[in-house]
Amino acid sequence: MVTVRTTAGTVRGRTEERVLAFLGVPYAAPPFGEHRFRAPVPPPAWHGVRPALAHGPAAPQAAGEDIGLYAPDVFETGEDCLNLDVRTPSIGRAGLPVIVWFHGGAFSIGGNGAAWHQGHRFARDGVVCVAVNYRLGFEGFLALEDAPLNRGVLDWLAALEWVRDNIAAFGGDPDQVTIAGQSAGGAAVATLMTMPRAEGLFRRAIVMSGSATLVATEQEARDHAKTLATRLGVAPTRSAFARLTPSQLVAEQPAPLTGDSGGLNASVPVKPVVDGDLVPAVPLTALPRDVPLLVGCTSQEADVFVRSMAAGVDSDSARALLDHLGLQPGEPGGTPAEQVGRAFTEHLFTRETRWIREARPAYGYEFRWESPVESPAGGGRVGAVHNLDLPFVFDVLDAPGVERTAGPGAPQALADAMHAAWVRFIRTGDPGWPLGHTMIFDGQRV
Repeated sequence: MVTVRTTAGTVRGRTEERVLAFLGVPYAAPPFGEHRFRAPVPPPAWHGVRPALAHGPAAPQAAGEDIGLYAPDVFETGEDCLNLDVRTPSIGRAGLPVIVWFHGGAFSIGGNGAAWHQGHRFARDGVVCVAVNYRLGFEGFLALEDAPLNRGVLDWLAALEWVRDNIAAFGGDPDQVTIAGQSAGGAAVATLMTMPRAEGLFRRAIVMSGSATLVATEQEARDHAKTLATRLGVAPTRSAFARLTPSQLVAEQPAPLTGDSGGLNASVPVKPVVDGDLVPAVPLTALPRDVPLLVGCTSQEADVFVRSMAAGVDSDSARALLDHLGLQPGEPGGTPAEQVGRAFTEHLFTRETRWIREARPAYGYEFRWESPVESPAGGGRVGAVHNLDLPFVFDVLDAPGVERTAGPGAPQALADAMHAAWVRFIRTGDPGWPLGHTMIFDGQRV
């Protein structure tokens, strides 16, 4: 039996591919009951040994949402959702570098149990991997009058404080923490980079397919809450909304992506709030220059989804659509639907990465390996789609759903190269190429 003593009590883990896994470890009390719509508080202490053998529940969320997540993930959800997973090569080895992972899902769906970002291969290679669950949707981000703003952001902060106070017991070095995330998780990382209360809790950062502009103003957030309260016939207060069950509140949430043409920020309805305190400014305007940063995206993030919706469009209609939306066509060549798809990838993802790199020095990357699999939703081949880089970075090409999305010939050499670069960055702050350079990961040059 492998046990570790945390600040709240002792947990028992298990062996997983020759590394140690401690799953579903609470870093804060369940954020419901008396704690609902409040800032996170430490978990109640326990006596004896608490099993940490299975993923903890993810935050309440809509079932069956599909925003292009190809991994076949079905999350157990529940109220005890402020938990994390720790994988470590050995609890007897002190001072190992640490990665703290924040999952994506438009701040509305997802969980740390997703198959494509399990951290056992990082642990195999000497990195302690911590993957965090946090409050999503209205539970985490609705701006109620008598509740703290940014409760989901406070959860991120509480998880990092738990890492600071506990990770040494799992073999990690609290002074060698890299925060990392993809999609909304990447936006979480960019936000944390600018937060005064997060200073000293991490040394390096990785933003994958993320954004440094994915925030709302406080006025926008307050207005949204008032509109929802009016529709429900209640006051926009903590006590009024606490009378709704979690499932009732989830049912009132908008879809994770609205399809709005105003860019990524306008397309994600639930997001952190610039309050001038916890989140002092739009992250893009306040990114620190002294935190080593690895940032990049895939080359065809949204192409296949947009192509499937634009199938059959002719050249004139495509041009008219792009003109109406104020978008530029993609690179020359291809069908009108492909032109529209490339334009939306630039509009929603590529430019967000470019803006971060223009704001401060960073190590850049672009994932260009194209899956040959035909999309079941139409639109042609999956290509270098959103999320496809995840199983390469985590070196889990054997995970459920990867072959379905990437085909049976996904190049292990590419996974080896990407995973090794991430490990190097987590250890040293240098992934292996010059600062300011863009490393292309396409399966040809590894």
